[in-house]
Amino acid sequence: MSEPTGAEASRDGFESNGPGDDDATPPPPPSVETVFGDRSGLAQQYVDFLSTAGLERGLMGPRERPRLWDRHVLNSAAAASHLADGESVVDIGSGAGLPGIPLALARPDLQMTLVEPLLRRVTFLEEIIGSLGIDVRVIRGRAEEKVVIAEAGESDVVTSRAVAPLAKLAGWSAPLLRVGGRMVALKGSSAVEEIERDRAALTRLGFTDVRVEVVSAPDAEETRLVIATLGTKMGGRDARSRGSAKRRR
Repeated sequence: MSEPTGAEASRDGFESNGPGDDDATPPPPPSVETVFGDRSGLAQQYVDFLSTAGLERGLMGPRERPRLWDRHVLNSAAAASHLADGESVVDIGSGAGLPGIPLALARPDLQMTLVEPLLRRVTFLEEIIGSLGIDVRVIRGRAEEKVVIAEAGESDVVTSRAVAPLAKLAGWSAPLLRVGGRMVALKGSSAVEEIERDRAALTRLGFTDVRVEVVSAPDAEETRLVIATLGTKMGGRDARSRGSAKRRR
């Protein structure tokens, strides 16, 4: 996975140093108990961590603080409606833990792995996970690296949020999925346009049944999920070979 730059590096507000700081951590909306149940207190701890350490270490922009619940945490947790019981989930480019940690909090039955290449983000994730006491694994590396594929491959689902354009996400997701597994990418309002633009690339990678599902949690922004099923592994291997050849040139 290449280093994200520009808008991709911001992670929908993360790593932004813009103005507009708001010193108040947002209070939990009423829906938090509905979404997180007996883990509502852990969800609040996570938001507190993002609002303090996340801001201090430059992993989130100050203008995102008032929107942590609706735009980030509850928005991410809404994707749980498309995950089956006990599935293995790999969240690539996890950054500050979105959507992986909200999904793990909302759905403790999931086997969650976070993949993140940057050491300072990995350290941040490990501190959060240790503080929350949740069973989530963190792997430092890029999604296409052999060591990551060896550790996290053959998963049921690969998730991502605000990481890269759809074709790149599909190329990074395919090697980590079992045949029949699903890419679940949290996208913005351009999700349908991205599918139309990148449909040929997804087909070459072996993905089928590509669609958009709109989901939402109470008190949160709508989430558009681009969901695609991996029908064959051949496309993912061929795409990696072509990508490696291009980089060598």
